[in-house]
Amino acid sequence: MQYLIPGLSAFALTFLVLWIGTKVYPKLGLMDRPHKYGLTRAPIPYPGGILLYLVFLILCLFFFEPTVKLIGLLLGGGVLVVVSFIDDRISLSPWVRLMNQILVAVIMVVAGIGITHISSPFGGTIRLDDIQIDLSIGSYSQTLLLISSLFTIAWIVLVVNTMNWLDGIPGMVSGISTLGGLTLFFLSITPFVNQPEVAMIALIVAMIALAFWLFDFYPPKFLMGDSGTMFFGLILSVLAIFSGGKIATAFLILGFAILDALYVIIYRLYKRQAPWKGGEWDKYRKAVHLHHRLLQSGFSERQVLWMIYAMSAVFGITALFIGTQGKFWAIVVLAIVSFVIGLILKARQKRN
Repeated sequence: MQYLIPGLSAFALTFLVLWIGTKVYPKLGLMDRPHKYGLTRAPIPYPGGILLYLVFLILCLFFFEPTVKLIGLLLGGGVLVVVSFIDDRISLSPWVRLMNQILVAVIMVVAGIGITHISSPFGGTIRLDDIQIDLSIGSYSQTLLLISSLFTIAWIVLVVNTMNWLDGIPGMVSGISTLGGLTLFFLSITPFVNQPEVAMIALIVAMIALAFWLFDFYPPKFLMGDSGTMFFGLILSVLAIFSGGKIATAFLILGFAILDALYVIIYRLYKRQAPWKGGEWDKYRKAVHLHHRLLQSGFSERQVLWMIYAMSAVFGITALFIGTQGKFWAIVVLAIVSFVIGLILKARQKRN
């Protein structure tokens, strides 16, 4: 019952809010612009991310005592979602979006959310808290750990952008966020982690994502937009830090997406293109992102979704039963599998 009521509340409230949104959004003109991308379908309510954040905010205020970290998460999440909502409507500069992400990550660090150490797969730990800076704002004081803070900011920005870039097919981000939230929930209730409040937040996030998935799965009836993808990216990145610093676990859950994001950055730099410039294809009309390459190879949207769901689920579940060294080798296997898939898709692209 400790987790059942919050989980069911998250699912039911999200479903209700989204159902209302499908009726209200068209009247407010909050619809996507399919003609902008050469699509002929009817407009779809968009963006839904701000509704997801409001549900998360209500549930957190109802089920949890306010702490500095929770307030920081809600404040940073609010800033990220509001700016992303504006971006969904008028398309802000990539630099504005990046600066906003860094600002939100800094808010997390100032609130005391950070990665102080990393478990080494070869034994021991890598400390990130050697250099300390004392920060005082009125009656509030916080010791900032320089290397830890920089690593935390980089991790949050990476995951936020990874989830945003993953949003190439409706249903992708909501499905992966459901799997990620559930994995972190089960991790947090294990005896060696034992963090009931983190588990409850993870379950709430999973149920919010699952409810949205019912509207989002291809063909979609509601689109989350950047405000939704970045919201899920922020929450999952922070939950990985809360769950005993289980960065490797989160990496395995989001592994294909993170490796795909790194591949896209390297590819665009190699082609002398701005890595932050969006787009499904490069100037040679070749798909860049994994999900777009799968589509271009002849798979349907639903087939691509289920393939990536399955791969994420396998590595996410595996992460629950192996130690640090096992996760290291699982990440190696994940990288090899991603590389092989990339070679196969490249060969198919050349044939086509």
